[in-house]
Amino acid sequence: MLKDTSRLCVAKVPFFNHLTHEEMVKIAERSTHKNYRKGEIIIHDGDPLDYLYIVHQGRVKIYQVFESGKEQLLRILEPGEFMGEMAIFTKKEMDSYAEAIEKSEICAIHRDEMQLLMKEHPSIALKILEQFSKRLDQTEKLVGELSSKDVEMRIATYLVELVEKDKQLDIVLPMSKKDLASYLGTTQETVSRRLSTFQTNNWIVQDGHRKIKIMDLEALKQVAVLE
Repeated sequence: MLKDTSRLCVAKVPFFNHLTHEEMVKIAERSTHKNYRKGEIIIHDGDPLDYLYIVHQGRVKIYQVFESGKEQLLRILEPGEFMGEMAIFTKKEMDSYAEAIEKSEICAIHRDEMQLLMKEHPSIALKILEQFSKRLDQTEKLVGELSSKDVEMRIATYLVELVEKDKQLDIVLPMSKKDLASYLGTTQETVSRRLSTFQTNNWIVQDGHRKIKIMDLEALKQVAVLE
């Protein structure tokens, strides 16, 4: 039996962290593990969803591809985050793609096992619904911003939110500028131009591809028109 809880992928997930070590070991024993290379597709649009997938190591991007070929990034999953939660409650097909954006290890727990776990520990179901509700809020917020804010406002809003999340002015973009452009509904060239304009205005200083130092947070907030 594993003695180091940190080695268990389930130990990183919020809706399991209230369980005892022994209970988490039992859950881990019911899961399967698979490694993915950078750029490898984990789940395709249209694949049947039979498992809850947990990111143990690495990072995964979730995105949709429209008939026009345009890609819309929905979220980036970090270690301890999950996907396929709807599979727990009903049989469903994946409506997006999941792709490893760096070398990643994924744990998968079958729907039947998760349903047994929720019967044994009803609090797990409540915590899953809580996380799912947060995701719906984030998705609704993204849709609202894409429809109501111009590109400059969206980029400024994103930078301000990173500052508030990290609680520091030195931030690191959690994704490439290409993926950031997809997430914000624009092009990579537009993102680069707007960030260059922010730097010319002395609002930010860029250091490499992803590191950004915020020099004038209030100016960004005014552009973002945060409520």
